[in-house]
Formats: sequence, C-alpha cells, structure tokens
Amino acid sequence: MKTTARNQYAYVSNILITIVSAIFGYNFYQAIVHPEKSNIAISLILVVFTSVMVRKYGYQPVKEKKKDI
Repeated sequence: MKTTARNQYAYVSNILITIVSAIFGYNFYQAIVHPEKSNIAISLILVVFTSVMVRKYGYQPVKEKKKDI
C-alpha cells in the first residue's frame, strides 16, 4: 500500500490567495471607478501578507520516504 504525504498548508494557501485576489480585484475596481470608496491600502497589506505566508508555508516540496518490503 502506497501512502503519500501532502503539504498541509497548500490547501490553506490556495484559499487565502483566492480570497485576497477577490478583495484586491474589487478594491482595484473601486479605485478606478469610485476612488472615494476604495480601500486599496488595506488590499495591498493583504497581498503582502499573503505573499509572505505562501513563501513561508506554501509550496515547499515534501520529501517522501520509500520503504522496501
């Protein structure tokens, strides 16, 4: 029976990227159409936070151990 180890943070990173992308896209649209209603600074902070978290925990390869029977 073969088991594989997965990176436990990859799923969370994908969700975080999706949410932050949607928030940034909406605020970028607001900055273009209605500049007085935009919160682009908060969105940029979220983008930087997401980038740091993905680099720290995100897409690091997981080494698998091979067992010979």
